[in-house]
Amino acid sequence: MRILGIDPGTAIVGYGVIDVENHRYTIVDYGCIRTAAHMYLPERLDRIYQGMNMLIKKYQPQEMAVEELFFNTNATTAISVGQARGVILLAAQQQDIPIGEYTPLQVKQALVGYGRAEKKQVQYMVKTFLNMMETPKPDDAADALALAICHSHSRKIG
Repeated sequence: MRILGIDPGTAIVGYGVIDVENHRYTIVDYGCIRTAAHMYLPERLDRIYQGMNMLIKKYQPQEMAVEELFFNTNATTAISVGQARGVILLAAQQQDIPIGEYTPLQVKQALVGYGRAEKKQVQYMVKTFLNMMETPKPDDAADALALAICHSHSRKIG
């Protein structure tokens, strides 16, 4: 099964693509969709939407895992990330890709076994599960790979 993990944001959307077969993980690709800070929000959302469509077309995932939005102290940031999440979910829905949504706590629990694990512990487990020589960079891509791995464990489809 091919899973596309997505760590949503407006400046950086992390993505990670893995294949899972018989509980074995193979990394396909990872990276980021980036938008410039000077761009008008609708332009940023369009860039994210177009990037998502490109990823879906290129990798043809069977399922997708997206981080759930958790309340941020900065309401403006939370709203714009929520809008980015919206276009990400729309891109998947339009291609009939089942979507699993996970909180950071659920991801940490699935990978490390402890919901309050440190980011470095999660990154170490991503590296271990995917048999990588070094931790994937940037953090957004590592988080997206963690989401994909979490999804393979949980398969919680929304």
